[in-house]
Formats: sequence, structure tokens, C-alpha cells
Amino acid sequence: MDLVEVAPNANPPVCKLIDFKKFKYQEDKKLKAGKKGKKQYLKEIRFTPFIASNDFEVRVNRAKEFLTEGHKIRLTVKFVGRQITRKQFGFELLTRAFEQLKNVAKMEVEPKFQGKLLMMVITPIKQTNKRGENAQAENKKISSKKI
Repeated sequence: MDLVEVAPNANPPVCKLIDFKKFKYQEDKKLKAGKKGKKQYLKEIRFTPFIASNDFEVRVNRAKEFLTEGHKIRLTVKFVGRQITRKQFGFELLTRAFEQLKNVAKMEVEPKFQGKLLMMVITPIKQTNKRGENAQAENKKISSKKI
């Protein structure tokens, strides 16, 4: 057992009788837990080739929210039945969606077919402000403050 000073700035200083190796292990564990950053998830937004304009806008706005949070997005167009004969509508839909998201995202994977699904992956663009800081992190700090 060792005498370990836990809070040196307190008045009077606080000490504990503890095994020093165990104390160091717990401190390292706390540091590692604090270093873990936010994970980046792959979110999926699904469309159909003949989607209504309002539904399309709602999904694109939702994709914009995911991108500002820092997530990757897989845009998918699902073809059902005879719709697969009109593949060009799926490509047009994905290009139209990407045009609206171009200012916050970049294309990682070009549109390609996997069975009856047309898929495309986009990732958020790291935006920096005038001071060179990450603007997404700053926006998150601002939004988390209570007004």
C-alpha cells in the first residue's frame, strides 16, 4: 500500500492509501476513455426512381443534417419490378441529390449497381473557419449551448 496524493490543490490536500500500480492503471484508463473521439457512422438514405419532389427534398435535407454532424452517407436508389429497365432515372436522381449536397459533401464512391440497388457514397467536407479551426466542431459547440 502506498500513500497517494489525489487532490494536491485542495485545502488540506487529499491523500489515499492505495496500491500505486492500481492507481496508475485507473488513471491511464480514464485518459484513454477521454481520448476516444466521435465515431463516424455510415448512414443510408433510400430513394425510388420515381420519387415525389417533396419526399426527395425531405430526404436531401436529412442527408444534409447527417453530413453536418460528420457522418458518411450512402445514397441508394431501389428499383422494384420493371423499374430496372429505366436505369437512367436512378442516375439522374443521384446526380440531382449530389448537386444539392455539393457544398457540404464530396463523392467518395461513384454510383454503381449492386443487384437492383444503385448506390453512391458521399463524405462530409472538412470546413475550416478564418482561424483555421474545424467549423463543424464549432457549430456543434454553438448548437449545444442553451440560449
